[in-house]
Amino acid sequence: MDNYKFEEEFLNILEEELVPAKGCTEPISIAFAGAKAREILGEIPNEIIIEASGNLIKNIRCVTVPKTNNLVGIEASALAGTVGGDSSLELEVINNLKSKHLKIINALLIKKIVKVKLLDTKYNLHFIFTAKTDNQKVIIEIKNLHTNIVKIIKNDEVIFEKPEIKEEYFGVESDRSNLTVENILRFTETVDTKKVKPLLDKQIKANMAIAKKGLQEDFGVSIGQTILKHDNSIFSKIKAYTAAASEARMSGCSLPVITNSGSGNQGITTSVPVILFSEYLKVSKEKLYRALVLSNLLTIYQKSFIGRLSAFCGAISAAVSSGATFTYLSGGDIKQIKMSITNALANVSGVVCDGAKPSCASKISTGLDAAILGHFLAMENHQYNPLSGILKNSADETILAVGKIASEGMKDTDKVILDLMLDEKN
Repeated sequence: MDNYKFEEEFLNILEEELVPAKGCTEPISIAFAGAKAREILGEIPNEIIIEASGNLIKNIRCVTVPKTNNLVGIEASALAGTVGGDSSLELEVINNLKSKHLKIINALLIKKIVKVKLLDTKYNLHFIFTAKTDNQKVIIEIKNLHTNIVKIIKNDEVIFEKPEIKEEYFGVESDRSNLTVENILRFTETVDTKKVKPLLDKQIKANMAIAKKGLQEDFGVSIGQTILKHDNSIFSKIKAYTAAASEARMSGCSLPVITNSGSGNQGITTSVPVILFSEYLKVSKEKLYRALVLSNLLTIYQKSFIGRLSAFCGAISAAVSSGATFTYLSGGDIKQIKMSITNALANVSGVVCDGAKPSCASKISTGLDAAILGHFLAMENHQYNPLSGILKNSADETILAVGKIASEGMKDTDKVILDLMLDEKN
């Protein structure tokens, strides 16, 4: 069989977007910049200034940084990377953090050497990290993608500058213009699974490991255990494992995850439900790989119009993808897969993101509820009528409409959410 015409392109997209990360990706992005700054300086700075977009501040403020004995927030993130990080590990930058580093980090937190400022920028993921010693200064600017350094200045000299790339898909380098539901499904059904096996094996291993960890130990409010206590059906199991993985990750669990579109929660919600549903149906390993290809690309497709960070909860996009993949695994055709997407987006396309935190797990559970209902309706050949509410004539048009709501319509919502989060009186 000849290769599908978009095969290489879609394989590149998967390689670009399914990457390992330890901890929530926004604080780890700050830690990455800190590690890079220290490596350039050759020593730990005595002053750090972080100018960050509102979305970054929102997503770092309440998250526990892994391997730091439960330190929380942007200052801890910056110091974890600066003191003990290894930038070559990218989103696993603090993988080698040791107790000797924690002593220095805590001492520097007491000294309050890190200052945080709101950056006036049009980009949702954008920050400038300035590190100073007595006689040196390094400035690192990151934009659009969590490890995408666009400029490095050392002692007022530009030592690295990356040319601007097209902003159509929020800074990603691979072309997304051929992503449609039908093209994704065609690729899903034709790709040689040996080409995706190494990448998906990592996703299966890592994301299921943190899901099980989340159920074995007490993180947050133990949402996964609570769900299973009251209902042990397959769909409750799916919600429990997925939510437990997120809750563990947001609470500082040091296990890595394979992300999707820059988010560990999205990577978890795209994969864990599909893995569990495939086990329940007893499908072949090849069928599981194809299902994960479908789910991952559907999430990437939706996020291509929403962006890395927004006021729209990205885990909802991932849940929608899992629901559509349930339909695929259940023998649904392309029409029913599109129905599943449309039904779910008709239900939960207004869930806001009020920052990364353990309670993201409950939003994931809610998103999966909507996705499961959308799947059930689709298998009965039921779909909400087009042109009602935000729904358009096709699933692709509806995905584009939701992207517009998230990237354009919810900008003011984002500002209000950030104001409320930063208002210490409330």
